[in-house]
Amino acid sequence: MKILGIGSRINHPEFGFGVVTNVDSKNYWVTFQENGLETIEINSEIEIIEAIEDELDTVSFYEVESTLRNLLKQYSDISEVVHIADKWKGGKLILEPKDTNLASKEIPMDTFFNKIVMVRDRIRVMEQKVNASKTLDNQDKIDLQQYITRIYGSLTTFNVLFKLKNQHFSGVKSK
Repeated sequence: MKILGIGSRINHPEFGFGVVTNVDSKNYWVTFQENGLETIEINSEIEIIEAIEDELDTVSFYEVESTLRNLLKQYSDISEVVHIADKWKGGKLILEPKDTNLASKEIPMDTFFNKIVMVRDRIRVMEQKVNASKTLDNQDKIDLQQYITRIYGSLTTFNVLFKLKNQHFSGVKSK
C-alpha cells in the first residue's frame, strides 16, 4: 500500500471530505471540511480523490491549513469550522405532536446543528450586506442592524449545541 503525501484529498465514510495535512508511520492527520482536524490510521477505509506522492515535506502545516481554509471559504457556504458539543454528537432531536395519531419526526442532531449554523452564517452575510450597502441611509442601517441583533438574541437557545463558547449567538447585552 502506497502512503499518501501531504495535500492528498480524500473522502472518509464518517468524516467526509478532507485534505491530508501531516503523515507519520501509522497515521494521517486530515483536516476535514465539516469535522476539523482528525487523526486516522493509514490503513483506514478511505476514498482517494487525489493522491500526492509522499515526498520530503516542502510545505508547512500552516501553509496547507491556510490554503485549505481559503478554498473552503471560497467554494462553500462554510465560513468557519463549527463543532457541535461532544454531548450532542450522534444524538437525535425527536419532535412529537400532541395528536398521538400523527407520526413523530426524528432528526439527527448533527443535521439539526448544521441547519442552525447555516442560518447563523446567512444572517452574518445579510449583516455584512446591510453594513456595506451604499443605497441604505445610516438610520436604515441602524434599524436593520437592531433587527439582526434581535434575531441573534432569539437564537441564543441553541447555544447549548455549540462546542466553543466564542461561536455562540449573542443578542443585546443587558447593562
